[in-house]
Amino acid sequence: MSLWRPHTTAILIGGVVAIILASAIAFVAANFQPKTEIRMGSGVFSARVVDTPKTLEKGLSGTPKMSPNDAMLFVFESDAKWGIWMKDMKVAIDIVWLNNKKEVIYIVKNASPDLSTSKTFTPNDPARYVIEIAAGGVDRNNVRIGERVLFTLEGESN
Repeated sequence: MSLWRPHTTAILIGGVVAIILASAIAFVAANFQPKTEIRMGSGVFSARVVDTPKTLEKGLSGTPKMSPNDAMLFVFESDAKWGIWMKDMKVAIDIVWLNNKKEVIYIVKNASPDLSTSKTFTPNDPARYVIEIAAGGVDRNNVRIGERVLFTLEGESN
């Protein structure tokens, strides 16, 4: 007597299809975040844009490496002294805070992944945007306090 029945096959196929769909959705969510080009100092960066509570909290956590032209742009709904920590970070970064006019107001260079959650970096003045780039990028691209950074978000003009 066989225990394998047609409905068992249907359940097995349905489970495999569900796993494939879930994997595809996770891949798309992880790899197809909105992007923008950022012109900051003498550099041009390809930035992933994060603007939801979940993506803002995750940031670059778990990212194994960054090229000199990679960036992450944090877009907040309001101006505040947004803190950045190094939870689950694997690479050192430079952090640049911008006001709502997209002007650099605060910079932290070479934030170490070793700091994890023991240190939160916070600007002196309220910011609307935060940009994270590979450590050394601020100096390499002559990024300075007071300069205007150029980027366009979906639905706006620069």
